Amino acid sequence: MDSSSNKFFYARLDDIVSQTEKNGVCHFSDFLDERQCAEAEKWCLHNTGGLMYTLWGGFPDAKRKMLAVYPDYYEEYIMQDFPLKCITFTYRKEDRLTHRDFLGTFMGMQLRRDIIGDIVVGEGIAQAFVTDVAGKLIFSTISRIGRTGVKCYDDRPFQMEVKQEFRTLSGTVASLRLDCVVSMATGLSREKSSVLIRSGKVEVNHFPVESVSAEVCDSDVLSIRGYGKFILSGEGGMTRKNRIHIILKKFV
Repeated sequence: MDSSSNKFFYARLDDIVSQTEKNGVCHFSDFLDERQCAEAEKWCLHNTGGLMYTLWGGFPDAKRKMLAVYPDYYEEYIMQDFPLKCITFTYRKEDRLTHRDFLGTFMGMQLRRDIIGDIVVGEGIAQAFVTDVAGKLIFSTISRIGRTGVKCYDDRPFQMEVKQEFRTLSGTVASLRLDCVVSMATGLSREKSSVLIRSGKVEVNHFPVESVSAEVCDSDVLSIRGYGKFILSGEGGMTRKNRIHIILKKFV
C-alpha cells in the first residue's frame, strides 16, 4: 500500500476501534487481503486497548478475512456474528470454471473487491464467501458464470477441500540474505535481484523489505512482483564450498 492508502487503512481501523469503544458492540471491516490482514494484526496488537479482535474469512485457511473488534463479553458469540455468507454454485463437471470466471462475474456486477472473500473452485462446484449484502444480490441475480449455467445456494455449509499447489525449487545459496534467496527464486543475478528489492518489489511475510541483507528464515513467504510467491520450506546442509542447500516452494 502506498502512503495515502496506509493512512486511509489505519484511519479505518482506528474508526472501528473508536466505534466499538463508544457503543460497546462489535464492529467489522470488509474483507482484507493477506497483506492487509498482516497489517491489521500488527496494528491491533498496540491500538485496541482492552478490546479483543479476530480475523476470520469463513474457514481456517482463508486468505481474505474480515477483522472484528469487540468487547470481551462478545467472545462467545463472535464467530457466528461475522457478516459474511457462503454462496455455493453447482454446474456440470465438464464445464471447467475458474476462480477468474467467478471473480469476473462478481466484478461485472459492480461489486467492490473488498466485499468478496475467498472463492474456492472444484469440479462441478464452487463456494464463495461474500458480505451478507453482496450474498443477497448474488443469490438473487446470478444464473450463469460466463456462458455456463449454474445453480446457486445460500444455505449450504462450506465443504470444499482447499489445496494449494506448489512447484518445488531446490538449489544452493551463499547465505540466507534476501538478495541471495531472491536470486535463486527468480534466476536473476544478485545484482539484478538487489535492484528488485531496493525498488520495493519484494515482500517478506506480506511486508515490503528493501534491505538486501535482510535474512530470510524457514517458512517465510516471499512475494516478488513479476515472479510470483514463494515459501522457504527448508534448508539443508552445507556444500563443500560452504553454500547452503535450500528448498523453495512456488505457489501455482
